[in-house]
Amino acid sequence: MINIVLFGAPGCGKGTQAQRLKEHYGIDHVSTGEVIRDQIRRGTELGRSMESYIAQGKLAPDEIVIGMIAEYVAAHKESAGCIFDGFPRTTAQAEAFDAILEEHGLKVDIMVDIHVPEEELVRRILLRGKDSGRADDASEEVIRGRLEVYRMQTAIVSDYYAAQGKYASVNGTGTMDEVFGRIATVIDGLK
Repeated sequence: MINIVLFGAPGCGKGTQAQRLKEHYGIDHVSTGEVIRDQIRRGTELGRSMESYIAQGKLAPDEIVIGMIAEYVAAHKESAGCIFDGFPRTTAQAEAFDAILEEHGLKVDIMVDIHVPEEELVRRILLRGKDSGRADDASEEVIRGRLEVYRMQTAIVSDYYAAQGKYASVNGTGTMDEVFGRIATVIDGLK
C-alpha cells in the first residue's frame, strides 16, 4: 500500500492530478470534503457534529476531522493505496494522521507539494471562478486572502514531512501531462 499526501495551495491542480494518479496507480483518492459530505449523507454521529459547525459557519475542530479520517482509513486499510487531498492541514492533524496509520501498520510514504507561483494561482482560480460560480473563486481579494491563510496555517505541514524525509516539491506549472509526469517520477522513485 502506498499513501500519498497531495499538497499545494488552492488552484495548484491537486484535484485534477489526484484523479489522474488514481487512474494511473489504481489507488483511492480521498478528499476531506468528500469524506465530510459522505458522513453527513450517512447521518453518522461525526456527520451530525460536522453539520452543526457548517450551519454556524465555523471550521470543525481537529478532533472531528481526524475522527472522520480515522474511520475512512479503518474502512479502506486493504486498498492498494490512497491519495489524501486536503488532509492533513495542520501539524497536529499530521501527527494524529501518523498515529492513525500506524495503528493499521500503515504510513505516509510521501507528501507531494505542487508548487505554483502566486500570480499563476490567482489567474487559475479566477478562471475557475468563471465556470464554477463560486463567489470565493471570483474575487481576487478573497483568493489572495485564502492564499495567505494557506501560507500561514497549512504550508508549514510540509516541514513536518520534510523532517521525516517524506517531502517532495514538484513544479506545478506547464501542461497537465508535464505536471503529472513530474509527480509520477517522484512516486515511481519510491518503489
